[in-house]
Order: sequence, then C-alpha cells, then structure tokens
Amino acid sequence: MKRFQFAGNRVIKTGVAILITAWICQILGWPPVFAVITAIVTLEPTVSDSIKKGIIRLPASVFGSFYAVLFIYFFDHSPITYALAAVFTIATCVKLKLHAGLLVATLTSVAMVEVLHDNYFISFFIRLGTTTIGLLVSTAVNMFVFPPDYTQDIIRNINKMAQNTGTAVEKLFRKVLENNQEESSQKEIIEQLDKKLHKTETLIRFQKDESKFHPLAGSEKDLFYLAQHQLVRLRLIRYHIANVLNTPLDTISWTAEEKSIIMEAVRYLAKSMKSDSHYNPLIHQKRVRQLMELFWEGNEEITQNNDQHPTHFPPELILLYELLSIYTQVEEFYENPRHTQN
Repeated sequence: MKRFQFAGNRVIKTGVAILITAWICQILGWPPVFAVITAIVTLEPTVSDSIKKGIIRLPASVFGSFYAVLFIYFFDHSPITYALAAVFTIATCVKLKLHAGLLVATLTSVAMVEVLHDNYFISFFIRLGTTTIGLLVSTAVNMFVFPPDYTQDIIRNINKMAQNTGTAVEKLFRKVLENNQEESSQKEIIEQLDKKLHKTETLIRFQKDESKFHPLAGSEKDLFYLAQHQLVRLRLIRYHIANVLNTPLDTISWTAEEKSIIMEAVRYLAKSMKSDSHYNPLIHQKRVRQLMELFWEGNEEITQNNDQHPTHFPPELILLYELLSIYTQVEEFYENPRHTQN
C-alpha cells in the first residue's frame, strides 16, 4: 500500500509539473514540448538532486540546442543532421563531465531538428528558455508538492531486515549444527541481505539530502538517527554472517549438550531480532555468558593440544566468536544512543 502511495505521489507530481510547464509556455507563446520533456526527466527523488542535476542539465541543453542549430544550417533536415547533433551533444557532455544532463541535452537536440525551420538565432534562445522553465518547474514541484520523506520507508526496511537477518542466522547455524551446507542457499543469504542494505542506504542518502530543504524535527528526527545507527549494526551482522559462511566446517566436534546450548542461544537471538518485544537484556546476557563459557573451554583445549600451531583456530572457536559478535551487535541494535547531527 505504501509503495503504491509513493508511486502515486510521483505520478501526481509529474502531472502537476507537466501542467504548470505547458501553461507557462502557452502564456509566453513558446512550444511546450521541450519544456515538458525536461520537466518529466528531471523530477528527481530529492529536491537536492533536482537542483544539483539541474545546474548540470542547463548548460548541457545549451550545447544540444547549439548543435541542432549548427547542423541544420549546414545540412538542413537530413538524417545526417540528426546523427551529428546527437553524437556531438553526447561527446561534449561526456568530455565536460555533464553526465546528468546528457539525456535531456540529446533529446532536446534531436527534437529541435524536426521543428526548427527558420529564425535559428531566436529559436535557439526559445529552446533554452523552455528547457529552463522545465527545470525550474520540476524543482519547485518536487519541493512543494508531496515533499519527499523517506523516514517511514527506512524504518520499515530496517525492521524487515532485522527480521530477515534473524531468520538467516537461525537457518545458518541450524545447518552448521546439522552439518548440512548448501552452497547456493549460503550465497542467497548474503545476496538478499546486501540488496536490502543497499536499498536502505540509498533511502538514507535521499533523506539526508532532503533534510537540507525539509529538516526533520522532534521524534521523526530521533527515529531517523536511530535507523542509521541500527543500519550500521545490521551491516556488521552481515559481515559476521559472511565470516561464518567462509569458515571450513568439516571437523565440527561439539557434543550434543553443547549443540543444544548453542541452538537455544541462536533461537533466542533470532526471536529478539524478529521483534523487539522478545528482546530481554537479562536473558541476552545469560546467553552471552553461556556462549563465553563454551568459548573459553575451547580456548583452553587449543592451548593444551595445539602447541605447534597455536594460531590455527578450530572452526568451533571461530563460530562461537562470530555468534558472540552478532550478540554484541544485536545488543547495540536495541540501544537508543544519543544522536548528534553531523
């Protein structure tokens, strides 16, 4: 439902931008097509992006209009005019690193070839004016009509990622304890986490940019900083999961009792990540102490039985260390740190 609402907002904003752009052009007596094209392709996820890319797109469109006029003058409205106008526009944008304006400039250039027949000098400035109108209108609409706010989407993503991560940890350690390793499912765990992490990091970047024009306040600001803190914890948990996946597991020698203790700790960890109502600091610390006892018992065995290669840790110790590290990150995940804006 929320995804539909977000898409619906974008559709409405695009429609409003087109309407206002075409109306202004009609008042000025200018052809609206170039302004409308510009308004459509320059509506960015954030106001900041609209302004930054608009600054690049305007000079890029100048070059596109210039090449259209230039090659119409020499080759009239022949196919070579379209080709040369597009190629020179693209080459210039790439050379001057105007990548954000390449699409708008190229569309403007080739579209002008079709409609430009006389008064080249005046037409050049009219096209420049219509492009400017499209840029300004799309930026203004983005700022005042349904201003972008990604905070709730970020929080939902964080909660969903925490649930998925808890499930992934439980499945992973269950397979480890059952000595049932499937390469495809292991890769899928990391790929799914990476995809969700990357998407959420992008939304956070959008929200940071947007806060320059629409600052967050009060509880929403606290939630946003908490979400950033939690995303860092999830990123570190993903790191420890990858370490478990990369640990050779051919010689696991835990007893049935040790496996039971570890699996109970893993199940509690998964539940606490799936819902904050299951997180209990006292139970959390109790599980940590149990795992620490197993860890130090295993460490003593290494000291006694591995004199020749004391730095070669057995997989049992590595897995316990990674599980304890995940426990630490989950504890910090549920902390409410003091937030300071950078």
